[in-house]
Amino acid sequence: MSTPATSSNPPAIRRVAIVGAGTIGASWAALFLARGLEVVVSDPAPDAESLTRARVQAAWPVLAELGHVLPGASADALRFEPELEAALAGADFVQENAPEREDFKTSLFARMDAVLPPHVIVASSSSGLIMSRLQSQCRHASRFVIGHPFNPPHLIPLVEVVGGEQTSADTIDRCIAFYRKLGKYPIRLNKEVPGHIANRLQAALWREAIHLAAENVASVADIDAAVSQGPGLRWALFGPHMTFNLGGGAGGLANFMDHLLGPVQTWWDDLGAPNVTPELQQRLIAGVNAEAGTRSIADLVQARDAQLTALLKTLRR
Repeated sequence: MSTPATSSNPPAIRRVAIVGAGTIGASWAALFLARGLEVVVSDPAPDAESLTRARVQAAWPVLAELGHVLPGASADALRFEPELEAALAGADFVQENAPEREDFKTSLFARMDAVLPPHVIVASSSSGLIMSRLQSQCRHASRFVIGHPFNPPHLIPLVEVVGGEQTSADTIDRCIAFYRKLGKYPIRLNKEVPGHIANRLQAALWREAIHLAAENVASVADIDAAVSQGPGLRWALFGPHMTFNLGGGAGGLANFMDHLLGPVQTWWDDLGAPNVTPELQQRLIAGVNAEAGTRSIADLVQARDAQLTALLKTLRR
């Protein structure tokens, strides 16, 4: 006679339910399928199934090139269930990708909580909401956690894992172990902050990039190039702290701070806080359109993913 699954004795994760398809949900689906998991996707949109299947198929060659497709795994194994409760039946793990609205997700979490066994982890792909609020209406709140990927999830290794006030340490540990087994790079947040870590860093850089464009310091294209052709290349290898540690030479970060913290402080004091007016929005849009030239969004995404794949293969070597 088998032992019933509990939060202290959870079964191995074999079936994943993806709630909310879209770009992120489909990308997660492709990765989960490639790693040999059973995957069921639920989304009420009329065209959700066809779009999800197309996105999974498009991601599959890249996953295969990176060596992420396990023997026997198939993109065609995806199952689609428009009804939420049907999709959740038998799930060992849930990856939620619903619209980024606190009221919607709070209601959705309560609905999922009512039908899922207590040991099933529900991870939210939310890019910036606070889990403590999202889990507030749930009876089994300890199993809810943020598992925020970076787009596209089937390529970018990062996943930010952060619990709410009621999330258990066991849930966070199990979630991190699951993502790591998939080949992801999960990081643990010690406290909740809006936007988590990576998006806050992105937002800080973008704010200054917008300020520089608003002040006509350079064109939008050249401001982008100042990142992609400069520090962005180093950031693919090391984050800002380690980058400046290397910038300090043999003395490391201590030496960098002794000699350059003063000038950096003057730059911080001069950073902008732009008012993104409709006119400035149009300038930025015109700027990126000029930068893109004749390349469509689809062309740019294809080029991005191809270069990301090459970079990831290089880093792995």
